[in-house]
Amino acid sequence: MNAQVWHEHVMVARRVASLIGCTALLLGVTGTSAQAAPRDFERQVLAANDGWGSEGTGTTGGSAADAAHVYTVTTWAQFKAALKDGGSAPKIIKVKGVIDAVSEGCDAFAAPGYDFDAYLKKYAPETWGMDKDLSDEPADSPEGLRRLSSDNQDEAIKAKVPANTTIIGVGRNAGFKGASLQIQGVDNVIIRNLTFESPLDCFPQWDPTDTDTGAWNSEYDTAVINGSTHVWMDHNTFTDGSHPDSEAPTYFGTVFQQHDGQLDIIKGSNYVTASWNVFADHDKTLMIGNSDSESTAVIDRGKLKVTLHHNQFRNVLERAPRVRFGQVDSYNNHFVVGQNYVYSYGIGKESQLVAEHNAFTLPAGISPAKILKRWIDSPLTAADNYVNGKRVDLIAVHNAEIPEETLRSGAGWTPTLRAKVDPPKAIPGIVDHRAGAGRIC
Repeated sequence: MNAQVWHEHVMVARRVASLIGCTALLLGVTGTSAQAAPRDFERQVLAANDGWGSEGTGTTGGSAADAAHVYTVTTWAQFKAALKDGGSAPKIIKVKGVIDAVSEGCDAFAAPGYDFDAYLKKYAPETWGMDKDLSDEPADSPEGLRRLSSDNQDEAIKAKVPANTTIIGVGRNAGFKGASLQIQGVDNVIIRNLTFESPLDCFPQWDPTDTDTGAWNSEYDTAVINGSTHVWMDHNTFTDGSHPDSEAPTYFGTVFQQHDGQLDIIKGSNYVTASWNVFADHDKTLMIGNSDSESTAVIDRGKLKVTLHHNQFRNVLERAPRVRFGQVDSYNNHFVVGQNYVYSYGIGKESQLVAEHNAFTLPAGISPAKILKRWIDSPLTAADNYVNGKRVDLIAVHNAEIPEETLRSGAGWTPTLRAKVDPPKAIPGIVDHRAGAGRIC
């Protein structure tokens, strides 16, 4: 099937999905996570057998919250106060409208005396060189003042999510701008129906020793699941919004990178389901496992069990996801690839990735051999995947075109926690119409 015919097929599928409507979706026609059609969405829980998040005790978030622990928030201060109130008692936080965590702008975080022009002047390669990093710079130096400014932003934009919490957007236009949600060391969290505009690092650090050309390194993932269990991320939209990487300036001959990841699942996290989300217009998108080090391996081995299903990855460059250690089940996702594409699945240390029944829409000139990227030799299962409407053996095409990175087949386990598997040919129409914020049925 050529690209034009495939495009027409996708458009027809989208129209059909639109006609089906939410009622049919909730009855299971297209594989939603909901088992019935509850109107009280904030108390909806992850269905049985819906991915790793349903393992064991399952994921119920704040569904058991009493009336005193149900909040509607419209400001960043209200949101952070609601998170703290009541400790780990079940709570539901309903987000109304778009909450801006950096409404006062980057200047509000700048330490007295910080000046970006002075920073550029001191650390320019022609004067500073390329063989020494900035870690030993004193507190009153441009780098020291940058660190202090960064600490100010860190304190302001991060929000720690407690156990037994549901955070849900109200209506079709709720979300956060510039915030970083920290799901750290807790159990039982649900995040749904929110649009996240990726936080912009106001104070990236220049590291001349990072690669041969040096690099700007940024902080602040949109959401981090760190050492936590039973998390359900559903019907959210992650985007760079008004600050796309394509419009980033260049300093020292390198892109001034102000974004980190959209979603990171790290440090022994376990039992996570991410369903019906949109990840759009981003570089380093979704990371599962953050390091190859042995100290990290001790924490991560036997954990990082994550399910990704019915998500759309649109015009993301890489890490969709990159996997270390975990048993990751990725099925029924739609990958819409742009021209600057690097890869989708990153095969990392001791990863056990199963990637099945997915759909990829690739433009002319992009080979399906790029879909998989081997960082370290770890076998994977990749069956029944379709590229532009045609079934493709992703491992075989990768090995044929990139023999220096030969991949082995067979992840060594078989997923069982799948609520419903849709035909991969139907995935573009189903996912593109149903995934993302504002589309909970």
